[in-house]
Amino acid sequence: MENTRMYADSLTAVPSPAPLPTDEPTSSAPTPTTAAPTAAAPASSRRRLLWHLGEMALAMVAGMLLLAPLWELAGTALGVGDALARPEVAVLVMATNMTVGMTVGMRYRAHGWHAVGEMAAAMYVPFLLLLVPFRAGLIDADALMLGGHLLMIPAMVLVALRHRHEAPAPVRRHRVVVALAHRWPTGLALLMTVDMWVDPSVLNPWTMLVLAGGYLVIGVVRGTLHGPGVLATQLAGLVGWVALTLVAVAAGGRTAEWLVAFGWLAHAGWDLVHHRSGRVVPRGYAEWCGVLDAAFAGIMILAILTTNA
Repeated sequence: MENTRMYADSLTAVPSPAPLPTDEPTSSAPTPTTAAPTAAAPASSRRRLLWHLGEMALAMVAGMLLLAPLWELAGTALGVGDALARPEVAVLVMATNMTVGMTVGMRYRAHGWHAVGEMAAAMYVPFLLLLVPFRAGLIDADALMLGGHLLMIPAMVLVALRHRHEAPAPVRRHRVVVALAHRWPTGLALLMTVDMWVDPSVLNPWTMLVLAGGYLVIGVVRGTLHGPGVLATQLAGLVGWVALTLVAVAAGGRTAEWLVAFGWLAHAGWDLVHHRSGRVVPRGYAEWCGVLDAAFAGIMILAILTTNA
């Protein structure tokens, strides 16, 4: 019987991954039944490595999006905003934000604290190394920022390669945590609106052109515009939002602001319909777009109501 492994968060049995190839000699020549898993194992290992690095990148971006506004608010409240804006401090704050996001992501995936610590070092060490020539006047702030990011990439890859054969241990997660993880498009959309909630404003009317246009582009790429009425519906939506954009540009003032807020809110309903039908775009995209559109609409309505005409 094939070995299975139980994960406490999903309570479903999944097949154990194929063993990774080793340099140890085997007692007998490989047979046709064992050659296939051995040949497929390196490709599977590479996919896991790339997937892990991709997850880390998303977690780091999420950490920056969520924590950067909090640092700004804290700096203003404590009167240390100028100190936080200094290049040598700003890069370390950014490394901290990325490390927090990365740590949450890795611990959710049940990576050990040793691997988490090494990945955190990959965030900080490049900037710490470049602080020496920066303080000596050999490089400027832009070189410090760019160089730190460029050095961070190979450092992350090395850490991931070092721990690529480690199997994450099963971990018991609270059902609320699991539910939130399954709703990652919603979380990502909310993170992308943090800055605007801190300083509400109304978007430019021309931004509405990306609303229905995005669906058309994705539909063309995925080849999902076939079927009765699908293309016609998307074109009608595009015409509707283009017309709303032109009216808002022509009207200007408070009328334009309300039209822009309405346009984004209406597109949230468009996203909901597509999420329920599963047509044209993936449901994850429709969920992300719907939450983002609704949040932007709410922010703009708040900005309109709290500012003078």
